[in-house]
Formats: sequence, structure tokens, C-alpha cells
Amino acid sequence: MSHIIAPSILSADFANLQRDIEMINNSQADWFHVDVMDGAFVPNISFGFPVIKAIKKHAKKPLDVHLMVVKPDRFLQQFQEAGADILTVHYEACIHLHRTVHAIKALGIKAGVAINPHTSVNFLADIIEDIDVVLVMSVNPGFGGQKFIDNTYHKIVNLREIIRAKKSNALIEIDGGVDMNNYTKLLEAGADALVAGNTVFSSANPSQTIADLKKE
Repeated sequence: MSHIIAPSILSADFANLQRDIEMINNSQADWFHVDVMDGAFVPNISFGFPVIKAIKKHAKKPLDVHLMVVKPDRFLQQFQEAGADILTVHYEACIHLHRTVHAIKALGIKAGVAINPHTSVNFLADIIEDIDVVLVMSVNPGFGGQKFIDNTYHKIVNLREIIRAKKSNALIEIDGGVDMNNYTKLLEAGADALVAGNTVFSSANPSQTIADLKKE
């Protein structure tokens, strides 16, 4: 399977959001990555249900919704109804992670679990068989444009070993600081999906940049 590229809508031009959505539709991108921030779990606020519904109305590819929020269980059904195809919650935000993951899957969508840079991948060993996507944060969540954390490569390798040992089908997704200088090394380490925000939307030719990121 070719690796997945998921441009982050958080880096799009919100004054021209439909234009950027159409660019992604017509590009080689695979998913739309949608970051939801509540100002509590992370020190920033992004967008909620109305914007996601608007994106879904025009998007022709799956919505990969990343919840950086406290007590995400309150909103699972609303995000599914807004258009999420993949719904990712943070390990650090879920007291009963197994229950949350299965609540997402019961809505008929894929369940993802994100881990912050300080969180060991070993904490997912007992639930990895139930997860569709593991989102490894390669920067501290909350803001775009941060410097990539090099320990991410080591975490990918370790996570790949856990997935193999447990015979899980979970995909490894990387979010934060992905660029043209490190994307091949991430793929070599074992990543399946790459979130790209500033790298795509600050490019003079975003569609071409997505095409370049799709190259092995």
C-alpha cells in the first residue's frame, strides 16, 4: 500500500477555504486532516462542528479528525454526524481509553489514538489490536510550524514492533513538522500516513508538494 498524505486544514487559507478544499480534492492527497482544539487540552482553539460540516460538504476524500480536547467522549457522536470518517482521541485525555475506542467504532467509523511526544508507545500495547490509527505527535500539540522532534523515529520503530507482535492492522500516522527533508526517513522507519500542514500550504505549488510527498 502506498503511504497516505493528509494535508492539515488548520494551515489552509480560511478566507479561501473552499478553494483549498478543491485543491486537496484534485491532488494526490488521501485524507483531509482536521485538528480540533479546545483551549484546555492544548493552549489554542480551532474550529468545531459547523466548519467540519462545511468541509465535509465539499470534501471528496475521508475526513481524518484529530480531537485535542478534554473529555472527548462528550462529542463523539456529534463529530461522526459532522462528517468524521476517522476520529482520533488522545491517550492522555481518555480515562477509559478502551471504552472510548469502542464507542467510536460503534458509530461506524475508524478509531484513532494520538500520543504526545512524552508518551511511550508501550502504553498502547494492550489496546493496539482495537485501534485503526495511531497518531504519533512529532511536535507538542496545539500550534503549527514547530520543530520536528527527532525521537519520533525511535517511537515509530518501537510501535511497528508492537503492531507486528500483536498482529494489529493499525496504521502509524505522524503529525508535526513533516517536510521534504524528513518524510522519506519517516516512511523508512515504518510510518504509513503523514500529516502535512505548513509544508503544503506555504508552498508556491501545494498540489505539486503533495505529489512530491507521495513519492517513495
